[in-house]
Amino acid sequence: MINEPRATELKKKINETREKLISLLDEKDRKNVSFSLEAKDPPNRGGVKRSWEQSNFGDGIPLTAALTALAKIKADTKNAEAEVVKRVLGQMDMAVVNLDQFSAVAVAPTSYLIAGQPYTAEVFLTASDSKSSPEISVGGSRLQVKEGKGTYTVNTSSEGIFSWTGTVRVKQTDGTIKTYTTTEQKYQVARPSAVVSPDKMNVFYVGVPNPVSVSAPGIPKENLVVTMSGGTISGSNGKYTVTVNTPGTTAKVNVAANVSGKVQNIGSSDFRVKRIPDPKAKFAGKTGGALSSVVIKSQRSIFAILEGFDFDAKFNVTRFSLVIARPRADVVVLQTNGNSFSAQMSAAVGAITPGTRVIFDDIVAVGPDGTQRQLDPMAFKAN
Repeated sequence: MINEPRATELKKKINETREKLISLLDEKDRKNVSFSLEAKDPPNRGGVKRSWEQSNFGDGIPLTAALTALAKIKADTKNAEAEVVKRVLGQMDMAVVNLDQFSAVAVAPTSYLIAGQPYTAEVFLTASDSKSSPEISVGGSRLQVKEGKGTYTVNTSSEGIFSWTGTVRVKQTDGTIKTYTTTEQKYQVARPSAVVSPDKMNVFYVGVPNPVSVSAPGIPKENLVVTMSGGTISGSNGKYTVTVNTPGTTAKVNVAANVSGKVQNIGSSDFRVKRIPDPKAKFAGKTGGALSSVVIKSQRSIFAILEGFDFDAKFNVTRFSLVIARPRADVVVLQTNGNSFSAQMSAAVGAITPGTRVIFDDIVAVGPDGTQRQLDPMAFKAN
């Protein structure tokens, strides 16, 4: 015990235990403590100073004496604990309420759980005075009290996480008022929601930002952790934007939730990656057919129009060929880059007459994804 030095460690623990027990008492009662749980050096004898460790466990101390000392320490500890409990209970009896109503209570931190998350609840016995009228308030507003209990009710008109703290002021049997405060209580308000995910519409398009809304009933949007494979995703609070690059592949959006400091996966969705559909080439708002020669002469360009597509995706014509076949005249074939007529094209179009056939061929357009699209030709007959 001396050499290792276990005796010094034991002395420290004895004195620490004594101080902890004394700290449980009111200050006015601490000076009257008389229990013998204490480890201090004995007084000098014959001018020889010995420590508490040497007196109880030093050289020359028989084993039986050391065991007796340990047994005494154990008994002193129990006696000290009993003395403190007696004094604390004595203080409780001085000013209390009359408890005549008991009930079992279960309190859970949350009633919403994700699969795999443990459910925990505290179960305990409570007591109250049914004849008393304590003052119970929340946020400074007093509650109506019935049989010693108050009921807190609040409207839930907006979404979010809310918290409150209650205060109970009780008149004790000695006439004094004592105030008790509850721990902080939290509750969450969420709007009813339904998630519909039709498989045939789970598509991301290359070249455009794909908006995605992510939600999980019962979990605040700010607690969601959204990631993906096969693309990049950005955003927050339930609103995200996805960008993909490789058509013909599958992208996956993964959703996790941060609940009570732990991140747990709650689901994922697969999306097919497609390229934006080909646009249609148009001249004077049409893709072909009969067209007034006056209208034809007034036009100076063609366009690539994407119809029936929900995204704002624009295509630019980068080149096309113009074929003009007038009755009883040689066929004229002209080419240009861009979507506007060249000077030669404008001159040739200005000379058409009814019956002339105007054909746009080899039309190439480029969209947001940067790929070249070969569009269908357009054929018109001037009238």
